[in-house]
Amino acid sequence: MSEHLDAGASTVAGLLANREHDDRPGLHFDDTMWTWRHVVTESRHRAEVASQLRRPGPFHIGVLLDNVPEYLLWLGAASQVGATVVGINPTRRGEELARDIRFTDCQLLVTDESGAGLLEGLDLDVPDDRVLRVDGAEYRSRLDATASVTSASGAATSWEVAPHDLLLLLFTSGTTGDPKAVRCTQGRLAAIAGRAAEAYGFAPDDVCYCPMPLFHGNAIMALWAPALAVGASVALAGRFSASRFLADVRHFGATRFTYVGKALAYVLATPEEDGDADNPLRQGFGTEASAPDRAIFERRFACHLVEGYGSSEGGTSINVTPDTPPGSLGVPSPTDDVAVIDPDTRRECDRARFTPGGGLSNAGDAIGEIVSRTGGRGFEGYYKNPVGDAERVRNDWYWSGDLGYRDEAGYFYFAGRGGDWLRVDSENFAAAPIERVVERHPDVAAAAVYAVPDPRSGDQVMATVEQRRGATFDPDGFAEFLRSQADLGTKWPPRFVRVSPGLPLTATGKITKASLRAEAWDCPDPVFWSPGRGELDYRLLTDEDRRALRAEFADHGRSHLLGVGAAPRSRRAGPDVL
Repeated sequence: MSEHLDAGASTVAGLLANREHDDRPGLHFDDTMWTWRHVVTESRHRAEVASQLRRPGPFHIGVLLDNVPEYLLWLGAASQVGATVVGINPTRRGEELARDIRFTDCQLLVTDESGAGLLEGLDLDVPDDRVLRVDGAEYRSRLDATASVTSASGAATSWEVAPHDLLLLLFTSGTTGDPKAVRCTQGRLAAIAGRAAEAYGFAPDDVCYCPMPLFHGNAIMALWAPALAVGASVALAGRFSASRFLADVRHFGATRFTYVGKALAYVLATPEEDGDADNPLRQGFGTEASAPDRAIFERRFACHLVEGYGSSEGGTSINVTPDTPPGSLGVPSPTDDVAVIDPDTRRECDRARFTPGGGLSNAGDAIGEIVSRTGGRGFEGYYKNPVGDAERVRNDWYWSGDLGYRDEAGYFYFAGRGGDWLRVDSENFAAAPIERVVERHPDVAAAAVYAVPDPRSGDQVMATVEQRRGATFDPDGFAEFLRSQADLGTKWPPRFVRVSPGLPLTATGKITKASLRAEAWDCPDPVFWSPGRGELDYRLLTDEDRRALRAEFADHGRSHLLGVGAAPRSRRAGPDVL
């Protein structure tokens, strides 16, 4: 074990207690720095507030904030008082957002002016006087009063917590369109903190820059928890900005950061300058970045990147080793029995065979679901979702919901999503809510929404629409319609829209998406696309555009994902990949 790692803490509360007398930097935000001692003190003040407001029932505290210090202080408070933080996704809107809060039985909400605007008019089952506005005068007065009482008494309240106490509910999503809330106890997160700190070399002098949202497992499990374990400091910027990435790194003196592949691609899209490598970064940890993007980033910023594959559910992890082939996820730990399984036969799929050009020659026989035959023991379940639990763990095996294949040497490769869900810019969400929005359009008779692979990382959203009789697709009008839908999540607008005379149906009249996924945008029907990252601006996809897209996939070693949609035999929802 690292000499810097505080041993013996079986709870996150214990890890935080280890920092009680630590006067080294613990938290950076803008131009302000808090020592770990200060972080612990402020967390305990919020724990006192939470304790005073506690009522019977699940002690769940919904946090709807950007990456600001209050988020981490409330995470620390929950660990101390035995409460559960429910990470509320601020990109969701309307009833979908309200449903997240009601379903997880939040008895307190912590937010700010921006979040309060999103909540206005929604049925939350949380009284207004139990919504704490961290940027409000009443909140500050409450904290000041608590600090004053604590100071006068000369002793802080002590609460009993245990490893099995639930600390986090992290949202993922499923095929029904209703997100699932992943359970994470104090003990599991404390164990993750120790393993990650040791495996990736966290040290007290590290400054860990957190560009990923704190409601996501990547930020909590791969950055905050291991930093806490060793006493490294955490640096926050309210929201990720690719153009501000390097300036933030230099401002904070950041030595490490976490990422997902799409965020890395956004950084690489910023203009390159001669001095980019002049920065303090030593290591980045993340998932789903293409091999070319990783190589370019390492050269440009002189920072080593480590890729991993894992999930907030805790079922399995796969990590890159020094001899991992390009494009591979890597191999699991020696204690984790991971395989690629045919969901129908429950037998291992054939090992992958490759063409001389590196393409997969036996996709139909090699692609299956990534399954850990030992991972069921690490999965703590979903909140109030026994059906989801039973689907994820069967015969004590953890079924990831992700498709993959494995070469003769044992290295794993990602091959797509197995369920009716999507992952864009590290956000997981289901297709059904988007379909409901699209089908409100007066000219749309029916819609199917599904994931198609992104040329660099993760997925893009594609919709196939069946027009009502006599209607003609108006790309500008369709874009304006989507912009006007208040409950359309920020990651949800389709990048591609296929206009079809009819959607494929099963014998029972249900829409089937297998052929749509397989064809993606390379199909006989007209396809409109919005190629930019910003404002929706649909135009007809041409043959020249298709050739350029194929070339982009080839450049990033992801050509094998084109056409893979016909191969899946599993339709289960995938996990929330870190």
